[in-house]
Amino acid sequence: MNRGKKSRWMFMGWAASLIAVLATAISGPASAEALPDPRPLGAKVFQGWGFDTCHAPTLAALRAWNVSRYRAVGVYYAGRGRACPSQPNLSVAWMRGVKSMGWHVLPIFVGSQSPCVRNKNKRHVPIGNTPWAQGRKEGKDAVARAKALAMKKRSALYLDMEAYDQGKASCAATTLSFIRGWNREVRSHGFFPGFYSSAESGVRHLEKSRRAGIRDLPSVMWFARWNGKAALAGEPVLAKTAWHPHRRIHQYVGNVKEKHGGRTLQIDRNKVDAPVAIIS
Repeated sequence: MNRGKKSRWMFMGWAASLIAVLATAISGPASAEALPDPRPLGAKVFQGWGFDTCHAPTLAALRAWNVSRYRAVGVYYAGRGRACPSQPNLSVAWMRGVKSMGWHVLPIFVGSQSPCVRNKNKRHVPIGNTPWAQGRKEGKDAVARAKALAMKKRSALYLDMEAYDQGKASCAATTLSFIRGWNREVRSHGFFPGFYSSAESGVRHLEKSRRAGIRDLPSVMWFARWNGKAALAGEPVLAKTAWHPHRRIHQYVGNVKEKHGGRTLQIDRNKVDAPVAIIS
């Protein structure tokens, strides 16, 4: 083979590999194969300890918490299903202040909830009769609200779907359609769609869907199993290679009070190895 032809074949092979990686990133996990490392795709990955709390803390509180091991904070930034829709501290200035102090933001969108959600306080915001379209609409809102808070493309946005009865076929199908529509929309705007739920409900459901080859699944998995053991590997409902590498968060303790630097917050504790917000 002459040098010109060899170069062309090498270029074509490299291009085909790149297209395959990007296609996997866009479509989401489908088989038992691991997803690619999200960092070459533009993600900013944080590895370490994080917490989430209903109201975004003040910058003064986060400054005080610099003495703790935490460096990531989950923020309920948008969505009609939020328990704390009023976020007086949350603004572009807050986001940039958090960034300047070396903190990382995990943006959480609490939208419409499963028709068979277990939490009675979430039943007033059910997914309706057109779940795919509704998911797309709320995904668009998630992106718009993220951009309004100075979050750039390649940020991760996490859809919060509280525990639901995934054993009910009709309800599970409706919920999955909404989730997939939300993921499709968020991904189409250049963001990484993440997913938060109970390990034994939403996470188990999406793992079964992944094994079945269903597309438009999340890029990142945030699983809640309050066993007090911070572990990103070894989750019983997830295959070892699923949502890996750098695509997992484990919420391992919930609703506890901690005090650092003289400031007390009620939090959920998380171990993080996943994409965060990229703040302009």
